[in-house]
Amino acid sequence: MHSDEYNEKINRILESLGITCDLHATRLPLYLEAQELTIAEVGSNGNLHLMTPPAAKAWHSMKEAAAKDRLILEIVSAFRSIEDQVDIIREKIGRAMPIETILTLSAPPGFSEHHTGCAVDINTPGCVAREEAFENTDAFRWLTANAHRFGFTLSYPRGNRFGFIYEPWHWFFDAAKMNG
Repeated sequence: MHSDEYNEKINRILESLGITCDLHATRLPLYLEAQELTIAEVGSNGNLHLMTPPAAKAWHSMKEAAAKDRLILEIVSAFRSIEDQVDIIREKIGRAMPIETILTLSAPPGFSEHHTGCAVDINTPGCVAREEAFENTDAFRWLTANAHRFGFTLSYPRGNRFGFIYEPWHWFFDAAKMNG
């Protein structure tokens, strides 16, 4: 899809959700959806977690390295389509959550790193998924010390420039950032 067409599509979606330009325009970059995806992991519930082939390869290497240190890393969420993001926002709107609050918790459709196939929400056994308590796990401490070796960085640290809540579980793969 041509970039002008993509921008128009995203603008129509945002308008349909009541998300105005002033609420999101300067906070997050626009992301294109990944075109090539592969299964990075099958969740315990049978969900297929998709990532781009390079991100999936890096994920497997990182997960294997963590396992050697006796840590279990699991994917909670990986690739998410524009439509999936729309559903997430609509569900929150349906619970009467103010759009300003929603946009501190979930990226607007078109602006989620999950669209790229390079973002992954990570958990470890014994921890509730997508909760700040993940920062108190050995898995988080290991990721903080080692994820950069595999090209992963923490996207939303405390006080991040995007105005998002702190998400110790959300990591983004960028091959250019491998090994530090």
